[in-house]
Amino acid sequence: MHFIALTSIGIENLLVDELTDIGAMVTKQTVGSVRFEGDTTLAQKVCLMSRFATRVLMLIEEKEGVNNKESLYNFARSQPWQEWFGPTQTFAVDFNGTNDSLKNTQFSGLVIKDAIVDYFNDLFEQRPNVDKQDANVRVVARLSRQGVALYIDYSGPRLSERGYREGQGKAPIKEHLAAALIKRSGWLDNVQQPLFDPCCGAGTILIEAAGMARNEAPGLFREGFAFERLPSFRIAKYKELKEQLTAQITDPKLWLIGHDNDANVLSKAVDNARRADLGDVIKFKQSDATKLTSVAKLPGVVISNLPYGERIGSMAELVSLHSALGTGFKKHFNNWKLALLGMDESLFKLLKLVKLKRYKFKNGPLDVVLNLYQLDDKQVSQTTEDKPALNFEGSMSFANRVKKNKQGLKNWLKQNDVQAYRVYDADIPEYNVAVDIYGDSAVIFEYAAPKEIDDVTAHKRLQDVISLTSQQLNIAPGNIAVKVRKKQKGEEQYTPMAKQNRTQVVEEFGAKFKVNLFDYLDTGLFLDHRLARRYIQENAKDKRFLNLFAYTGTASVHAALGGAKAITTVDLSKTYLKWGQDNFELNNISNTRYRFEQADCLKWLEHATSQYDLIFLDPPTFSNSKRMKDAFDVQNDHIKLLTWVKKILSPSGTLIFSNNMRGFTMDEVGLIGLGLKAVNISEQTISPDFKRNKKIHNSWLITHG
Repeated sequence: MHFIALTSIGIENLLVDELTDIGAMVTKQTVGSVRFEGDTTLAQKVCLMSRFATRVLMLIEEKEGVNNKESLYNFARSQPWQEWFGPTQTFAVDFNGTNDSLKNTQFSGLVIKDAIVDYFNDLFEQRPNVDKQDANVRVVARLSRQGVALYIDYSGPRLSERGYREGQGKAPIKEHLAAALIKRSGWLDNVQQPLFDPCCGAGTILIEAAGMARNEAPGLFREGFAFERLPSFRIAKYKELKEQLTAQITDPKLWLIGHDNDANVLSKAVDNARRADLGDVIKFKQSDATKLTSVAKLPGVVISNLPYGERIGSMAELVSLHSALGTGFKKHFNNWKLALLGMDESLFKLLKLVKLKRYKFKNGPLDVVLNLYQLDDKQVSQTTEDKPALNFEGSMSFANRVKKNKQGLKNWLKQNDVQAYRVYDADIPEYNVAVDIYGDSAVIFEYAAPKEIDDVTAHKRLQDVISLTSQQLNIAPGNIAVKVRKKQKGEEQYTPMAKQNRTQVVEEFGAKFKVNLFDYLDTGLFLDHRLARRYIQENAKDKRFLNLFAYTGTASVHAALGGAKAITTVDLSKTYLKWGQDNFELNNISNTRYRFEQADCLKWLEHATSQYDLIFLDPPTFSNSKRMKDAFDVQNDHIKLLTWVKKILSPSGTLIFSNNMRGFTMDEVGLIGLGLKAVNISEQTISPDFKRNKKIHNSWLITHG
């Protein structure tokens, strides 16, 4: 009989060897699959024993030239379906592949479903029912350039799901990939040597390693395979097979160690190991991988799925982790082998180790790489410094500038009680980033590199920036958010980044604000508008204040603290308005005349009738508002915008108009035509930390002429 075993890209060769060892005759290897021949007992043995296969399918028939609805129906209709299930059983159809005629997999699946139903109606005058969730039998069809192959799902749900893992971390490794890492690492050549995972997460690698070392068939403890529902299944022979495999389990002395810094994830690892009956075999401990120490007197193997950066802004932690791991390995793991899985080759380079081999894999939709290293006296002697080495000696010029800038701002920050500020803004062209400090945290934002700087060099400089920012400002890497320009590959762009939902409070001029440095491009506080907000606080006494495009309502907070008698805060985002309300609560502000309105500001302005004495208008440079004939452009449309604002600006009122468009030019003729006059206050609204970038924003005070 013919079968096909599916797996992930990169594991095919290991699966071929495994199937051969089990006793199958391998006939073909393709990307993500291996075909083999054997009887049903051998196929059941594969389902029970394979650590590298994710699914086993039994071939019914394949035929060339099946490429449209009619030929697909006829091909499916001609199969002896009663050999696999009866009219009283349920079935489902999975269809993979498309061509010019069969463009929709769901439609193609329905064609096969109709053919099967018609077959049973003709033969038994009775039809089986479809059950997409829990079918007795699942038919799988695979369309290729050659034709169509029909299979019966022989294994059932993913073989890689062993059953012991109920809890997992944020970036879990698939069990069959963990087994592949263990095989490639060479640890199985001597399972009595120590095996250490410094970032063990839910413990998958260590649990798989124990099972492999004990010669334990992973399917022995699984509840139900698809083949148990087929007419050919013989319970007695199956029990005999399971008894044989159970008898082959050994009990070697194992030395398995798992560390992780996350206590919550580590508790899941302990529970998973207990479910796998390995609670006494693996030693788990909470420990920070950036502070490695010796874990065994004898050399062994380190295998780890290093963090990928599954959270927005987490690059600083990754740079710190890889740099520290390189130093720690050299200090405490001489003569050990390392097998490290990751996504970013530039992060591997921070280890400062020479790799022996490199294997490419897929972990779900992600492209990952396994690098193998052998630590020896030569590698260890390269460095034993606690501080990570820099990619460029010239990076110290960045460090010195950050230190100098911070010192220069010290008195101003203290006098004004400002806790969030910019300490560096592309001062040195080669280090084209901005660095903002928020209390004990920081944000690094990478600008586009000059054309003459290649991406690799820019990325290495960014790594130096991250390391030096942490050192010079004495900020923990976990408190540094990095906003990086990065081209996403393949399915990465469809993989949502995990949010940290981590906020903190910073102060300026007596006002408190909630900021979130990690989950969004902006933090909730525009630092360059700090002096404009202070002006609002100083001039809001007994005024009716309007805040348009209000974002998180920070200007409204200052107006309230300044004694405004009425405040209207308008923004389209429900999230930002809630954030603004949180800021009001932080400052103990409560007044029935302080209102928040969710609305398109352009639409709201067009129909607004109330009068306001002080208005803050900071529109986006561009916006696709439905109220504009075309997309809103602040340069082209600011006069139309000011026409609407003029109607609600009280006769003695003041409008603070601001925007961040580089090269913006005020239409003075158009302004005069409206009967308004403007005073440019851009220079006065730029605080000392932005003096290096005087074009950060444009600001005017506008009043009736």
